[in-house]
Amino acid sequence: MTIAADTDNHPAMNTPATQVTGVFSHGHPAFMPYFTLGYPDYQTSLDIIRVCAGAGADLMELGMPFSDPLADGPTIQHSTQVALENGMTTERCLQAVRDLRAQGVRIPLMLMGYYNPILSHGEAPFARAAAAAGANGIIIPDLPPEEATALEGSCCQHGLALSYLIAPTSTEERIKLVGQKATGFVYLVSLTGVTGARAKLPDTLSNFVARARRHVSLPLAVGFGISSVAHAQQVGQLADGVIVGSKLISVAQRADDPMDACEAFVREMAEALKDTNSD
Repeated sequence: MTIAADTDNHPAMNTPATQVTGVFSHGHPAFMPYFTLGYPDYQTSLDIIRVCAGAGADLMELGMPFSDPLADGPTIQHSTQVALENGMTTERCLQAVRDLRAQGVRIPLMLMGYYNPILSHGEAPFARAAAAAGANGIIIPDLPPEEATALEGSCCQHGLALSYLIAPTSTEERIKLVGQKATGFVYLVSLTGVTGARAKLPDTLSNFVARARRHVSLPLAVGFGISSVAHAQQVGQLADGVIVGSKLISVAQRADDPMDACEAFVREMAEALKDTNSD
C-alpha cells in the first residue's frame, strides 16, 4: 500500500512527524535501518549512519544505549553495552543527532530507546531537545500508549512523531488504541521474542499485517528478525516499511571496514526494495 504524504506543497504541514510519514510515499517500501549510537565508538557510529543514509536508507533509527534492553537480543545488547562503556549518555545521543545534521544527513532520524533514561531526563525537556537537535521522532519499546499521555503532549508540541509497537499477541483493542495514538508510523514486531536475525520469518506475518491494517491508517513498518534481501522483499510485499537492526550491527561487527560493509549492505537492501511493491 502506498501512503500519500503531500508535505512539499504545504510547508506549514512539513513537521518532523510528517517528514517521517513522507518516506512511505516514494512508491516502494521504505528501508529503515537501526544502528546503535556509540558503537563501536562515537565517531564510527556516526560515519556508519551517514553512509547508510547516502546508500539509500529512507529513515534511520538511532539506538539510544540502555543498561537493561529487555526487547533486544544478544547482538544489539552487546552493541549497547560497548556504547555505554564508551560513555554514551542521553545528552551524547542528542549531540549525535546534531552532529549528523551538521554533517549533511537529511533523511528522517528516529531516536529509539527505553523509557527510563527519557523519564530521568524529563519528558518535556527531552522532546524539546530532540526536536532542537533535528530528530523527527521517538520510538520507545517499553512505553505503552496508556502511560504515554505526557510524552505524547510534548511530542505533539514540538512536531515529533511518537511511534508505538504492536506484537502478534496484541489484542484488537490494543491495536485500535495504537492506531489512534501513534504518529509517523506503527512498528509491527514480526514475532514474539527479542530482536535478532532469524533464518525464517513467521508464517503468520501476513495475517498479522492484515489484522493491523484493519485498525491502523498510518504506515506499517515491520521489524525483528529480518536479515536478508529475501526477507526484506517478503516483508515489503506486505508492509509499508522494512526495519533491519541486528543484521546491520552484525555486518559492522564482522567487517574489517565497517563503513564500507554497512554501506554495501544498505545499498543492496534498498535497491532490492525499490523493485518491490507492497499491497
